[in-house]
Amino acid sequence: MQGILDLPRFSNIDLTQIEHDLDKLLNDSNAAVAELEKVESPDWDNFVFELDLITDAIQRFFSPIRHLNSVMNSDELREVYNACLPKLSAWHTDLGQNKKLYKNFQLIAGSETFDDLSTSRRKSIDNNLRDFRLGGVALEGADKKRFKEIALELSNLGTRFQENILDATKSWQKEIIDAQALAGFPRSALDSARQSAEIRDLEGYLLTLDFPSFHAVMTFADDRDLRKEMYLAYMTRASDNGPTVNPDWDNASLIEQIIALRTEKAKLLGFPNYAEYSIASKMVESPEQVLEFIENLAGQAKPAAIKDYRQLCEFAATEYGIDALQPWDISYYSNKLKKKLFNFSEEDLKPYFPANVAIPGLFEVTGRLFGITIEKSEDADVWHKDVSLYTITDQSGTLRGAFYMDNYARSDKRGGAWMDICVGRMRKEDFIQLPVAYLTCNLTPPVGDEPALLTHNELTTLFHEFGHGLHHMLTKVDDSSVAGINGVEWDAVELPSQFLENWCWDRESLDLLGAHYETGEKLPEDLLQKARAAKNFQSGMGTVRQLEFALFDMKIHLSTDCPDSAHVQSILDGVREALAVYPIPRAVRFQNGFSHIFAGGYAAGYFSYKWAEVLSSDAFSRFEEEGIFNSDTGAQFLHCILERGGSQKALKLFSDFRGRAPQIDALLRHTGLAA
Repeated sequence: MQGILDLPRFSNIDLTQIEHDLDKLLNDSNAAVAELEKVESPDWDNFVFELDLITDAIQRFFSPIRHLNSVMNSDELREVYNACLPKLSAWHTDLGQNKKLYKNFQLIAGSETFDDLSTSRRKSIDNNLRDFRLGGVALEGADKKRFKEIALELSNLGTRFQENILDATKSWQKEIIDAQALAGFPRSALDSARQSAEIRDLEGYLLTLDFPSFHAVMTFADDRDLRKEMYLAYMTRASDNGPTVNPDWDNASLIEQIIALRTEKAKLLGFPNYAEYSIASKMVESPEQVLEFIENLAGQAKPAAIKDYRQLCEFAATEYGIDALQPWDISYYSNKLKKKLFNFSEEDLKPYFPANVAIPGLFEVTGRLFGITIEKSEDADVWHKDVSLYTITDQSGTLRGAFYMDNYARSDKRGGAWMDICVGRMRKEDFIQLPVAYLTCNLTPPVGDEPALLTHNELTTLFHEFGHGLHHMLTKVDDSSVAGINGVEWDAVELPSQFLENWCWDRESLDLLGAHYETGEKLPEDLLQKARAAKNFQSGMGTVRQLEFALFDMKIHLSTDCPDSAHVQSILDGVREALAVYPIPRAVRFQNGFSHIFAGGYAAGYFSYKWAEVLSSDAFSRFEEEGIFNSDTGAQFLHCILERGGSQKALKLFSDFRGRAPQIDALLRHTGLAA
């Protein structure tokens, strides 16, 4: 059966028509759902498939709008997006509470022919039954109405949370006339700051709260007061403190409302708290298992973190006369300590990773691993001049999918890096709808005529998001609700992304990824050895920081009441007291910018980054044993993990690949925490 790419036409999107078109689509969908309610002998073809067609049409319609709101944000688009969101939320909630549809799924699951269905279709039906229960299908009367109200409110609050961060980020900038004020900046960072000023018709240099600019100041600026100013501006965004204060952007009250509504939602369904509700659809079996995991890993990491911090303090005091390190000093003196210990800095690698070499190199690495070919599509309809569309074909020449790549930071673009679904794979009547992904980063943009030069961390970010993309695009599952990343337990979804990061450290792959942007020289062996020696520099501090985020997330969602802002802060303070190795100023409002859990999908699930890292490290250890580019091993990872998507439980798929249950040993070894 032929595979077809059904790509959005971004140039044809008319903001004035979106809401009207959505209303018509939802009305048509409601009529189609009403027909499905009448099906008397439901089976896969006459019921599940038809329902999947309805949800797929809505996903394909709104996906470009949702994406543009994140990467090309404007007042006009935001208004349209926010007008559509309540309608979509209400539609999905009504669908999840439709008792007739739920009964039909029950009939199929209890039928004599259920066991004859494919594994992926049985998994799809089981997931649907679970999601109906978690969607409030059993609720009646006032409880059912309240559940719908909560879903709508949470959708709106999450959007406002992210908008507040974006607005606060855009509101701050610092114009620098004299380059001496940026002493310590490498040339690339200085050029980037100059270009930022030129774009806005300003003289000199411009600093913003976009991450590349913030990172440059924190890492390189000799001016301690400048580092402090920028740190406090960044860490107080969307709060009641700092230079970007605006009551309309303060996320504190939104956090209170979000936690309260999530707790109420969980209790309506019979869960004691939101953490229990969240865990119901994950690999882990209980919040207690998560807390035990965090505690055990912290037991390994905190002694190393304390040692890391003491070493840094002693270095700053001895070499620079700094008696008390502040948070805005950590990255700066860490970079100098790394330079002293290993004669190495992240900046040393940048000339060897121009984007015009690293990105084709990424495609070559994954091509060798999984037998795929990636080609750029010319004259693609995209939303910005920096965006490119690529197609993926396999060894047989079969088209498998496509992706849009949007790499560089912009003022109207949400911060961070992510992969999102544009189109999902699905077998239609006479063709296969092929998967399409959005791959988005906020890398340092190119300056002038020179290519963008990537830090090694930025290179790793590219690999990470591409791993998510391959999970979505290389699926061979034709049933949409379990194809690609759909149906994958949230605490396993980071497996392919973290797994792929490992190829950023291998000599053979690095020769494909890097060449000096001026000379064409490959990364020198002595520089690679220095980078490897420094790989686990301060890994203890890095690990406990991630565990701090995960523990805070779990604790606030284990709450059985509705904490106010002071209580949220006290929970965070308690977590820091248990895990953090250096104090954080009282003015900092980290939680107000924690979009992963308050505006993303990681609520009571942030632990999944570390949980999945156990899986990814253990999976990569097989390549260490059998060869970094072993084609047979790559093919098995492709067939066992990437192609099978959410068609079976993640633990089963991992065990199929590894031949056993996951073990933590590889993670501890890779992070330098093994005893």
